[in-house]
Amino acid sequence: MKKLLFLLVFIPLVSFGQTFELTNGQSMIMIGKGKGQDATINPYANEDYSFAIVENVGFIDFSIRVQEKGKIIKEILIKPEETKKVKLAKGSELYLDSTTRNKSIARVSYSKEHKPKP
Repeated sequence: MKKLLFLLVFIPLVSFGQTFELTNGQSMIMIGKGKGQDATINPYANEDYSFAIVENVGFIDFSIRVQEKGKIIKEILIKPEETKKVKLAKGSELYLDSTTRNKSIARVSYSKEHKPKP
């Protein structure tokens, strides 16, 4: 019982990030189309909402797009060295969109809670 309690106390509220490369005007769905089609796993997808943390770790701008039932809710440009935290409702779709023919590099992770910067 003590081991179980120990594990539950140290379960992180932020998932580990995955890095993706976008080239040649490519768009890539991150979450929202179902098993086998998502590029990343949102461990909080069954919650009413969660947060995607998207970092531009490359040298070229790219944008993110959030859609719900085919309707675009948000489009956000992310410049090099920027990080954006986007609220995702249950069932929403997250896309990364390249803005040029050059290679963009993104890192995506997820959080259950919003923690504002100090």
